[in-house]
Amino acid sequence: MTAGARTRGTTALPAAPPAAAEVDRVRAAVHIALTGFLDEQRDVLAAMDPALLPVADEVRALADGGKRLRPLFAYWGWRATRGADATEDDAAVLRAVAALEFVHASALVHDDVMDGALTRRGRPATHVGFAARHGDGRLAGDGETFGVGAAILVGDLALVWSDELLRRSGLSPATLIRARAVWDTMRTEVTAGQYLDLLRAAGGLPGAQGALTVARYKSAGYTVQRPLQLGAAIAGAGREAAEVCTAIGLPLGEAFQLRDDVLGVFGDPSVTGKSADDDLREGKQTLLIALAEEATDDAGRRLLADLLGNPDASTADFDALRSLIEATGARARVEDRIADRTELARTAIAEAPFAEDARAALDVLAVAATTRTA
Repeated sequence: MTAGARTRGTTALPAAPPAAAEVDRVRAAVHIALTGFLDEQRDVLAAMDPALLPVADEVRALADGGKRLRPLFAYWGWRATRGADATEDDAAVLRAVAALEFVHASALVHDDVMDGALTRRGRPATHVGFAARHGDGRLAGDGETFGVGAAILVGDLALVWSDELLRRSGLSPATLIRARAVWDTMRTEVTAGQYLDLLRAAGGLPGAQGALTVARYKSAGYTVQRPLQLGAAIAGAGREAAEVCTAIGLPLGEAFQLRDDVLGVFGDPSVTGKSADDDLREGKQTLLIALAEEATDDAGRRLLADLLGNPDASTADFDALRSLIEATGARARVEDRIADRTELARTAIAEAPFAEDARAALDVLAVAATTRTA
C-alpha cells in the first residue's frame, strides 16, 4: 500500500513526495543530534575510565538503530500545533525530541533482560553481549549474572541521558516545564507497562483485554500518543490539541504494537533482525496468543501450554504454534484490528485542525508504522 493509499475506502490524504522527503529530513536531523550528544558522552565516560567505553558504545548501538518513529511523531506534533508566534528554534526542538530515542533504548534493554531475549536488531541483546564480554575477558564470577547487571545499568544510563539531552536541548525554561509534564507521564506509563507485561507473563491480566492493556501502556502510549503530546506541549498548544493527539495516538500506537507482535511470530528474520521463534520461545502473551487460546480446542490449548515459553521446543514445535495461530483465525483477527485502528488514526489525522504539511507527514508516518516489515 502506498503512503497515500487509504485503508477500507476512507478518503486519502495527498501524502505527496514532499511530505515523505520532509519526514526523511527530520529523521536525518535527529540522527545528527544523537550522534553529537553521544560523541560528547563517550568522551565523558572515557575520561572516567576507558573500561567504560563498551557501555557508551552499547548505548550508541541501540540508539543508532530503529526508525526514529517517536522523535518523528513528537517533531510533527510540534509542527502541527505551533502558532505563528512560535519562538522555539527548530534545532532545539530536534534535540529535544531526539531524547525519546534514549527512553526507547532503555526500554528495549530492560525488556530483553525480562524476556530473556537473545538478539536485538541483528546483534546480541545487551545482556548477552556483556555476558560474552565477561567470558572473553576471563573475568571472575558468573558471566550471565554480569551480563544482566551490565544491561540493567546500560538501560539506566540511557534513561539518564534522555533527561540530560532534553534539558540541554536549548528549549526555553518555560517550554521545558510544559514538556516535562508529558515527559514524566510517558516515562511512568512505560515503566508501569513493563510491570504489567511481567505480571501477564506470570498469569495475571488474562485474556485479550489483558493483552491490549499491556500493549497500551508498554508501547502504544510512548510510541505515538505521548510523543505527539510532547511536541504539542513544546508548541504551547492547549488541551484540545492534546485530545486530538490522543485520538490519533492511541489507536495508531496500538496498531504499531500489534504489527510488532505479528512480526515477532511471522516476520522474516533477515529483515526483522531476530528469530521468528524468539517471541514464542520467550512465551510472550500477545493478543495473537490470547485470541488463539480462546478459539482453539482442548488439544490446541495443551499445545500452547506445552510449547509456548518452552526453551527446549524445536523450530518444528514453533511452526506448529504458528499453524495453530493461523488456523484459529487469530492472525487474521489481529490483522483486521490493525487495519481498523490504523484507519481510525488516519481519519483523525485527516480531520485534525493541524497544519496541512503536518497532516501529510503524520499520514506518511501512520502508514510506515503499521505496514512495516521490521
